[in-house]
Amino acid sequence: MSGNTNKVKIISFLILAILNWLPGSAQTPINRMAVVSRHNVVVRKIDSLSSLSVGNGRFAFTVDATGLQTFPESYQKGVPLGTLSEWCWDTFKDTVGYNLSEAYKEYHQQGRKVTYTVEWKEPKRKKDATLWFRQNVHRVQLANLGLEITKKNGKPALPKDIRNIHQVLNLWTGEIKSNFTVDDIPVQVLTVSHQDKDIVSVSVKSALVKLGRLKVRLRFPYPTADWTDVGDNWNAPEKHQTVITSSAEGHAIINHQLDSALYFTALNWTGRGIISQKKAHYFIVSPDKTSDSFELSCEFSPVQDTEPTPLFAAVKNNSVTAWKSFWSRGGAIDFAGSTDPRAHELERRVILSEYLTKIQCSGGYPPQETGLTYNSWYGKPHLEMHWWHAVHYPLWGRPDLLENSMDWYFKIEDRAKAIAMRQGFEGVRWPKMTDNKGNESPSSVGAMLIWQQPHLITFAELDYRDHPNQQTIDKYKNLVFETADFMASFATYDKEHDRYVLGKGLIPAQERFKAEDTYNPTYELAYWNWALRVAQQWRERSGLPRNPKWDDVINKLSALPKQKGLYLATESATDSYTNPRYITDHPSVFGTYGMLPESKMLDKAVMKKTFNYIWKNWVWADTWGWDFPMTAMTAARLGMPEKAIDALFMKVHTNTYLVNGHNYQDGRLRIYLPGNGGLLTAVAMMCAGWDGCTVKNPGFPKNGKWKVKWEGLKPMP
Repeated sequence: MSGNTNKVKIISFLILAILNWLPGSAQTPINRMAVVSRHNVVVRKIDSLSSLSVGNGRFAFTVDATGLQTFPESYQKGVPLGTLSEWCWDTFKDTVGYNLSEAYKEYHQQGRKVTYTVEWKEPKRKKDATLWFRQNVHRVQLANLGLEITKKNGKPALPKDIRNIHQVLNLWTGEIKSNFTVDDIPVQVLTVSHQDKDIVSVSVKSALVKLGRLKVRLRFPYPTADWTDVGDNWNAPEKHQTVITSSAEGHAIINHQLDSALYFTALNWTGRGIISQKKAHYFIVSPDKTSDSFELSCEFSPVQDTEPTPLFAAVKNNSVTAWKSFWSRGGAIDFAGSTDPRAHELERRVILSEYLTKIQCSGGYPPQETGLTYNSWYGKPHLEMHWWHAVHYPLWGRPDLLENSMDWYFKIEDRAKAIAMRQGFEGVRWPKMTDNKGNESPSSVGAMLIWQQPHLITFAELDYRDHPNQQTIDKYKNLVFETADFMASFATYDKEHDRYVLGKGLIPAQERFKAEDTYNPTYELAYWNWALRVAQQWRERSGLPRNPKWDDVINKLSALPKQKGLYLATESATDSYTNPRYITDHPSVFGTYGMLPESKMLDKAVMKKTFNYIWKNWVWADTWGWDFPMTAMTAARLGMPEKAIDALFMKVHTNTYLVNGHNYQDGRLRIYLPGNGGLLTAVAMMCAGWDGCTVKNPGFPKNGKWKVKWEGLKPMP
């Protein structure tokens, strides 16, 4: 099986390579700098949804129209001015003595009791324990670094006083250039982030510096303990401590102690400026008045760095070099010359999504859905979303950016094994809502999801496709095997019908079904089948015999449920298309043949009929950002490229892409990075196709309106 599969992949790759070098195809390299630069973001006013970010994947810093975080309150309901790292987490003091077991709830599954970590509404003790473990640990907003500008009348400048704004994010260099005036006096601010360290650096030029009316402010907020944290909570100053521990000409070190987290902020600036404390957790760096320019670098670290923080010139050089390298390697797309009016906007969304996912989602841990801009779900990542955050990296020829976060699964392997053991299953059960250490977070929905489980096998397989060698096999094989062991043991044998069943006791990707009643969701059945088959290939690659238990589950897994010629959401929901509740949220049936390849389980005619029915009848206003790329992928596989493009441009508020490229959902989720990552995955697939595909650019209409030029993309499985 493994040998035949590899032959298919090689043949498919050669066919697509030939197709893309036929006359009329792109034979000259894409001018990547030109493509990227034509989508530089321009901001001309203070707008809470147009803030811009710099970062490196492990750290990000978001600014307002002044180039720093000068007016956080004006942006708190939009894309807020966050300063987040992947490493800084805090836990409030537990004065009660809660235990995670207080959040356990027993469900009947496989003829026995299985405990899941859920949210309790009552009694009060369990409700309080649930909230405690959802809030703790929480990701920390590190600091607010802004300008303190005084007007000529002596009053502080307000947002209305910032005029003649012209701000540009240079995507090719990762630099934000902000120009504006205060009292008709020009101010120029350049902002960059180091690509190897958690440093933001800024260069300021204005006559206001000489006048002593422009200073730099550094404030340290306290965590809110709310579902969201935008980094502007100045209350409870007595609950944390911030101290200047070292200060000399041109630099200072500040320690910030929270309930459990301690981190260091190193400042390094030019000239003879001084640092002073205005009040608790509030510091001012006053530049030297002998010059109209000023440079400052701010470095955040969990340990005190003995090396001096590099100044602006060094940080800028690092940023320019690293970003040029990023854009110059891997995949690229150019839609220039297309006459479809949507082409330019699609290219803009692609380029900005590449930038945003690089700075927000490419670190050493699965990211939260709002990345490194602001906290959602207390800053905790959701593992079912890791697919949407990261699968695009290998498809765009940057597998190392997926590998960064794959290593995290090794760190939490023991915890995942303990979850499976506690519930009476084999192998490892990957959590859903979690933290950097892999702890479970109570959730009545999240605890019951299972579609995050096969993702590890997807990631390993994609990495193997890029690095088909023994080293890759040896690195991931045990995680693949343990993941498959859980999957096989989770499936229940139905003796009466001689089949394996998923559930009861689960919630599918379409989170509209009660766990106690639900079994055999269509997408999860297909994903179980695909992942177990791939796991068997990994055993063969490792020189091991096939696992007989896995084969038994593969061969006897329940058929994909259908009714009246349509695939159902789940076998247990025969009213999948008549109950209004069940035609909302994710149309996850599409994942069966969009995220996943064709299999013997699938009837493409039934899937096409299902697609057309859902397209016409779904409540698309009640969906999420990644649903549109998923729909596009299914349409492409079904040979409906017009529908693929239409899906990416469906006029639904959750399919909105802001001026900064963020996928807007609603007032709660003003940014949603799974939508950006999903877009990149879909577009790669629409260009490079998938294993066995012989159509050039299969996801784009052949009506003469699309001129699709690409390089460096990889086909989907």
